[in-house]
Amino acid sequence: MCPISGLVQFLIVVVTLLLMCHAVVVKPYKIQFEQKNITLHMYDTANIKYNILDGDPNNLQELQIFSTDNNIAEVKYLYIPLNNSEKVGTFNLTGNFLGKTLIKCKLPNSDELCEQFEVIVVRKKRLIDTIFTASVATLVSIIYINFGCALNWGELRKNLKRPIGPVIGFIGQFLIMPLLSFGLGKVLFPESPEMQLGMFFTGVSPAGGASNVWTVILEGNMDLSITMTTISTFAAFGMMPLWIFTLGKMIFDKGNLSVPYWQISEYAFALVVPLAIGYLIQRYLKKVSTFMARILKCFSSILILFIIIFAIVANLYLFKLFSWQIIVAGMGLPYLGYTFAFILAKLLKQPAPDCLAIAIETGIQNTGIAIFLLRFSLPQPEGDLTTIAPVAVAVMTPFPLLFMYIYKKLSARYSKKKLSLHDDCQSKLALDNNCNNDIPVCKLSVVS
Repeated sequence: MCPISGLVQFLIVVVTLLLMCHAVVVKPYKIQFEQKNITLHMYDTANIKYNILDGDPNNLQELQIFSTDNNIAEVKYLYIPLNNSEKVGTFNLTGNFLGKTLIKCKLPNSDELCEQFEVIVVRKKRLIDTIFTASVATLVSIIYINFGCALNWGELRKNLKRPIGPVIGFIGQFLIMPLLSFGLGKVLFPESPEMQLGMFFTGVSPAGGASNVWTVILEGNMDLSITMTTISTFAAFGMMPLWIFTLGKMIFDKGNLSVPYWQISEYAFALVVPLAIGYLIQRYLKKVSTFMARILKCFSSILILFIIIFAIVANLYLFKLFSWQIIVAGMGLPYLGYTFAFILAKLLKQPAPDCLAIAIETGIQNTGIAIFLLRFSLPQPEGDLTTIAPVAVAVMTPFPLLFMYIYKKLSARYSKKKLSLHDDCQSKLALDNNCNNDIPVCKLSVVS
């Protein structure tokens, strides 16, 4: 036997024995989390325990416990046991934003990851949400009483007997908008069925009450607008299931896709009852009705401003999720809805106030119903995360209408100023003509 090969074999045996001894003496570390998964509210902190099953705690100073996404949840204040008798460590876990992440641990002197668990961060029920919902519901009910006082009920019956405007609005609301929302979702969110669903649920929702308010502010046909809103709300009982269980199934074919009939019924009740109260006031309390009709436009402007500001403040946390795709989706659905409905109304030779009412009615969706649908159909936090689609639509919807309102106000002021200047010039010209006519008379009288 070669002496060198014998030496090599001897060294191999020695190294093997040393490794075996090391494996016996030095126990491998084993960390176990007490939680298998945890659900946290956004901005809340939970204290999490972990157990050290094997190994010497004195050698654990390099233990790493971390989140795979600190934007969703973050590990803070990691406590590692400092003596052999203590086998339990702790750390604080803070929920930063909606979503899911994993908490993992990495052992010292090892590249391998040990046990992990899932963290789900959801939104807690907030007081500001309750206040916003209650205040908007109250103010909208009051303004619908105002609508009932200001409505021309004869014109309402005329719209129903010769329903050209309502039919155009129905086509826009339940044909154009669902197809637009489906197409935009597919193009802008090709890899996200949840966001496609958020867009689609927004598109199949009925018209929102804000459409009536904006129609009044922009001097469209209020009677036609309210007629279309009423028809749209009751038609939603049949049209929403039709779209959800046909085209909607192509986007999302799992989960409990139920239509919120109860919420639609509440909205229909909240629409019809205040209108009926307004009708009774108009019929039996003429002076009160006249006053309510007179303040309608001013009150509508205040309500719109209140809703825009309060909605942005209440949903400020969702703006962290805004991307260019979400912004384009939020603008695209209502703006294309306005455009297509207005063009269709113009092609069918509708009067300008009717075209405006039809366009506004088509472009403005009841995003509250879409948000309810998403939260009901999807587990959390996906239900809250996908509400970014209807929230983006709600935020972007008013801007062209607001710009139109500002333009109309500035144009009216400019026209008034121009007319006043024209009247002043005419008065001055007339005065100059009188003076010029008087001078020769005076001269003639002096000569004579």
